[in-house]
Amino acid sequence: MLLQMDNITKKYGEFSANRGIDFSLRAGEVHAIVGENGAGKTTLMRILYGMEQPTSGTIRLNGKEVSFASPLDAIQGGVGMVHQHFMLFPTFTIAENIVIGNEPGSGAKFDRKQAVKIVEGLCDQYGMKVDPRAVVSSSAPGVQQRVEILKVLYQGAEIIILDEPTGVLTPLEVQELLDAIKQLTKQGKSFILISHKLNEVMDVADRITVLRDGAVTGVVEKGNTDAHQLSRLMVGRELMELDRKPITPGEKVLEVANVSIRGTKGKPVLDEVNLEVRAGEVVGIAGISGNGQSELLQVISGLAQPDSGRIAVSGKDVTGKSTREIREHGLAHIPEDRYVWGANRTATVMDTGLMGHQRRLQKGGFLNLKEIRSLVSGWVQKFSIKTGSLETSTQYLSGGNLQKLIVARELEQGTPFLIAAEPTRGVDIGAMETIHGELLKRREAGTGILLVSSELTEILKLSDRVLVMFEGRIAGELSAKEATEEKLGMLMAGGTL
Repeated sequence: MLLQMDNITKKYGEFSANRGIDFSLRAGEVHAIVGENGAGKTTLMRILYGMEQPTSGTIRLNGKEVSFASPLDAIQGGVGMVHQHFMLFPTFTIAENIVIGNEPGSGAKFDRKQAVKIVEGLCDQYGMKVDPRAVVSSSAPGVQQRVEILKVLYQGAEIIILDEPTGVLTPLEVQELLDAIKQLTKQGKSFILISHKLNEVMDVADRITVLRDGAVTGVVEKGNTDAHQLSRLMVGRELMELDRKPITPGEKVLEVANVSIRGTKGKPVLDEVNLEVRAGEVVGIAGISGNGQSELLQVISGLAQPDSGRIAVSGKDVTGKSTREIREHGLAHIPEDRYVWGANRTATVMDTGLMGHQRRLQKGGFLNLKEIRSLVSGWVQKFSIKTGSLETSTQYLSGGNLQKLIVARELEQGTPFLIAAEPTRGVDIGAMETIHGELLKRREAGTGILLVSSELTEILKLSDRVLVMFEGRIAGELSAKEATEEKLGMLMAGGTL
C-alpha cells in the first residue's frame, strides 16, 4: 500500500472534523473522497498535506510512518495538492509559475529560456499541453488547472491531491482533465480526488470513500457501486426526484433590449443582446466561460453599465441605475463568485445574511437584531449550514456552506425576479437537491428566474427555455423539450443546429 492513514481524528475544541478515519491509496490508483459539505474531506487532505496536524492517528508512506509539519515537508515526501481555488501568480507566465521555488539559473539570475524548456519537457512527458510563455491571467481555467498539476509534478509528487478540481471548468475542460488523470495513473502517479460530482467520480475513480459528519460511511470499488448508492451513503437517505410542474408564464420581469458593451480591443463583449424572462419561468443561459455571461449579469444588476440598449426589471427602466436602485425595483441576485460579489470574508455569518435585508429589518434607524438572528438561524437550519455560531467569520466556512448562506439570503428577498448564477457551485448533492427544490418553489410562486450555470445537467433540469451565448451574442434558443446536452454543446462551440 502506497499510503495508509489510520484512525485520523481532528478536533477543534469540542467539534470533531474527522472521527477515526481510515484511508488508503494504492500506487497508480485514483481514490475519490465524496461527502457533503463539512463532512471532513478537505480537513483530512489538509492533514495529509501538512497544513493541519491531526489530534490523533498515524500516516504511513510506503510502510514508513511520517509526520508532515508543513506543505513543504509533504512536497519533499512526494505529496502535492491542487487546491479548489487556484494558487497561481496571475501576472507571471505559465513557465514562471511552474518552476517557482526551484528556478533554473545561476546565482540570482533566473534562466527563463531554461524554464520554458523544462515546461515543454513536462508537457511532452505527461501529455498535458500548455504554452509556457503565456501569462496565467490570460489563460482559460482549464489551462490553469493543468498548470497547477504540472507544478506539483515538477516538484516530484507521486501522490497528487485534487480538491474539487472541476468547479470552474467547462464540460470539454472537465473531460480533458479526467483523461489527463487516467494518462498520469498509467505512468505510475496516484491521485486522491475530492469531488461532489458523482458522474466524474464514476468515470475516473478506482475506489471511493464516502464521508458523513467526519466519519467513513463506506469504502467501495467503483465496479461494485453506482451514483445512486453513493448519494445515499453521502446524505443518509434517498434523494427526491424534482417535479417541474407545467406553468403558464406571466408578465415580463426582465427585458434586455439590444444591449451592447464594447470590449477593450474593439470587439464587443456583449453584442446586441435581446432576451426576456417572464413571471413563473426559469430561463437558462448556457455557454463556455468568457462568452459574455458574466458581463450580462453585471449589466443587468448594475455592476456594469451598457454602452447601448435598454434594461427593464418588473416593467421599470433600470438602464444605468445603481445596484441598490435595481434591487429595490425587484431584483435578487445569487452571484457567480461568492467571494468577489457575494460576501465579505471578515463579516460574520449573521452580517452576511443581513446584506440586502438591512433596510427592511430596522425600525427607527436601529437594526432589529432579534429578528435578524431568528431569520439567519432559520436559514442555517433549513439549508444545513455548518457553522460554529452566527458570530463566526465567513472566512471559516467551507465554500459550499458559504454558498448555501448566500442562496438562502437571496431567495428570502422574495423579489419578482431572481438571477441565479452558478447557484450550486461547490455544494454537495444534498444541498443541491435543496437549492433546486427552493428555486422551483420560487418559480411556482411566480418568480421569474434567470439561471446561468456551467453545469448543463442543472440547466436542463430546471429551465423552461435555454439560451446559449457565444462570443457575446445569443447563439440560439431551445425549449425544455428540444434541449439536449449535444445540441447545447454544439451551440456553445459556435456551431449551428
